[in-house]
Amino acid sequence: MKTSHALLLLGAALSWAGHSRAQQPVPDAKTAYAQAREAAEASYKAARAKCDLIAGNPHDLCVADARAARVRVEEEAEAAYKNTLAAYTQARMRIASANHDRDKVRCAALTGNERDVCLEQAKAVLVAAQADAKADRKTIEARLDAREDKIAAEYRVALEKCDAFAGAAKDQCVNAAKTAFGK
Repeated sequence: MKTSHALLLLGAALSWAGHSRAQQPVPDAKTAYAQAREAAEASYKAARAKCDLIAGNPHDLCVADARAARVRVEEEAEAAYKNTLAAYTQARMRIASANHDRDKVRCAALTGNERDVCLEQAKAVLVAAQADAKADRKTIEARLDAREDKIAAEYRVALEKCDAFAGAAKDQCVNAAKTAFGK
């Protein structure tokens, strides 16, 4: 008997806890974006403070790493906030550019041919990242266009099936097709 009471109390407590969690407000997109920007700025300042303990090229590289990390967080947050294909593509481009700036600083420590090779490799990585972002955007746009074409074709088929009916039955069929395909 005591066991069943304990199980009932445990079940009620878990139910109440789950219910109270479900009612907690979820931060809206603007708040999440602002929080991500603040967190990026705070982590940048902390990383920058650590960089000030270093001198020379390692200091510059440390600062560039901190900037690249900040740009990544800010751009990903902004893209999620805007939630558009263009925003995600632009974020990927800016992140690639920030990483390129970091790589150029890394190459500055080298001399001669090694530096030239490093700079060319950094440029190649930038071009590849930008090309991938553009290609992904075009692929997604093409898939969306294809999806719209498929839906339009299915809608025309549904309307054609309605031609088998007459009067009120045809009107119901047409209205059902319009509702199903959002027309």
